[in-house]
Amino acid sequence: MTSPAPASPASTPRTGVFRALRHRNYRLFFGGQTISLIGTWITRVATSWLVYRLTGSVLLLGVVGFAGQIPTLILAPVAGVLVDRWNRHRILVVTQVLSMLQSFALAGLSFAGIITVRDVLLLQMAQGIINAFDTPARQSLVVQMVEARADLPNAIALNSSMVNLSRVIGPSIGGVIIAAVGEAWCFFIDGLSYLAVIASLLAMRVAMKPREAPSTRIVEELHDGFRYVTSFPPIRSALLLLAVVSMMGMPYTVLMPAVAANVLHGDSHTLGFLMTAAGCGALAGAFYLASRPTVLGLGRVIAVAASTFGIGLVLFSLSRHLVLSLLLLPVVGAGMMVTMAATNTVLQTIVEERLRGRVMAFYAMAFLGAAPIGSLIAGVVADRIGPTNTIALGGVACIAGGVWFAVRLPRFRAFVRPIYVERGIIPDT
Repeated sequence: MTSPAPASPASTPRTGVFRALRHRNYRLFFGGQTISLIGTWITRVATSWLVYRLTGSVLLLGVVGFAGQIPTLILAPVAGVLVDRWNRHRILVVTQVLSMLQSFALAGLSFAGIITVRDVLLLQMAQGIINAFDTPARQSLVVQMVEARADLPNAIALNSSMVNLSRVIGPSIGGVIIAAVGEAWCFFIDGLSYLAVIASLLAMRVAMKPREAPSTRIVEELHDGFRYVTSFPPIRSALLLLAVVSMMGMPYTVLMPAVAANVLHGDSHTLGFLMTAAGCGALAGAFYLASRPTVLGLGRVIAVAASTFGIGLVLFSLSRHLVLSLLLLPVVGAGMMVTMAATNTVLQTIVEERLRGRVMAFYAMAFLGAAPIGSLIAGVVADRIGPTNTIALGGVACIAGGVWFAVRLPRFRAFVRPIYVERGIIPDT
């Protein structure tokens, strides 16, 4: 094997938690997206509370979660092929505009006082279709926003910190707005927040690489991406673990209104506090990843984080006191975020560029697409054994997944090391 070429100044590793922000395009995206995501989390809290207020049903909470995310599971593979074919920047502009219109539709129906659970279901499904294209396009475009490959892991970690900063701020604001003026204003504010990210995208100067006209059909490219993902053990196993964590662990967020109201005997403020506590832990986890100077060792981090997420869920399910729950949820949030973001970083680092959109579509399927199945299962199970027992079962599954992944790590290193040597991440020694 030949030695890699000396690293260019642009690829020389830099230190600092915010080093990816030195890239203008990424800096614009980070600012606009942060504002937009705060609005998104305000809407998530408002949607859950609205459905629970209208129905009092944990089953319907699960159904709404299912409706909002199942389109990603169905459409993401095809969306990944199109992301590899089309202009990713343009796709993002379109998806953000459509998401803004979806939020305004929720607001309009709520202001009119005619919104029903069926309306929420249909609009959640519409957002899920949008997200099926938005997620792989967003993840793939990060590489073009950050010119220096050495800063890519930091950019991905900062993306996670952006999501979780909004997750800390959004639910708290949402709880206050719901209590003061109702859910409709939450949806309206979310719609306005999309203007920030649309403006940031339009202000970017993205050098698009010329794309050759595809010589194969979509079905063939889809099969090519599926074969690549399933035949490469590190990618296959990382996505399987993420799917287990998402399907079995993430439904705790769908059941949170029931926990806040029936287990902890609170209201919308309580729900906002619980979501904020989890967001604080997730933000801390994202900053931890952003502070790491290298991708080396992330496999072990993924295994530990998944297991920690599961342990946190089990302990949270046993809590009957608000203060104890608020102390446990940061552990839950950190475990989930580190699992998700570290998996993203590893995939982005080792994937072939021509397949990036398709692989990130499978990532979206594992993270967002598996969640609706988990939400539906959690809603049905919680209706029979209660939300806390359902959360505990999910935690046990996450612990088992983390242990399984840790056992397989030595085998993965044999596959990943040649890629890291070829790309100059580690020396050829």
